[in-house]
Amino acid sequence: MKTIYQISFIICFLVFCKVFSQTSGNKNASIALPVVTLLDVEPAGNITLNFTAPTEAGRAIVNPTGNTTKWINYTSAIAPGGVSRRITASVNQTIPGVDIKIQAATASGAGGGTLGTPLGQIIITTTPVTIINGIGGAYTGTGVNNGHRLTITVAPNTYSNLSAINNTSITITYTITE
Repeated sequence: MKTIYQISFIICFLVFCKVFSQTSGNKNASIALPVVTLLDVEPAGNITLNFTAPTEAGRAIVNPTGNTTKWINYTSAIAPGGVSRRITASVNQTIPGVDIKIQAATASGAGGGTLGTPLGQIIITTTPVTIINGIGGAYTGTGVNNGHRLTITVAPNTYSNLSAINNTSITITYTITE
């Protein structure tokens, strides 16, 4: 009788294990992440930088205070094995005797990823010059107080080249590129 109980126990144990055993399976999932390169300057609108005439003969003109109201926002997703990106700046025209300078601050705000590194204060001309480099897969957040704050200044470089001008409009073009 003892043998019958042992055999019955073994059969029940095997059935129990078979009924409650785990199985596994797999499914393939397809994921696509596009290459993304987007750049924006916030807030919209123009800035004004006006020199001030001296109040006493023999003094230099007074440079305007630098403008810090603009922010560069970007989103970047690089192709596998792709190189990092950079942001360049250029102007549509120069003003004789005047340097137009730009400086991007270190990124701040709601972004993440491999944010770019600013290169310090740069004199911009009609030839694009890098102001931020080393951008990888990243996003800066959008709007004011996200991304890289820009400081734009103007200063005389050669007084002998200065001429009085009124309301000369200069366009600064920013480009994100590899």
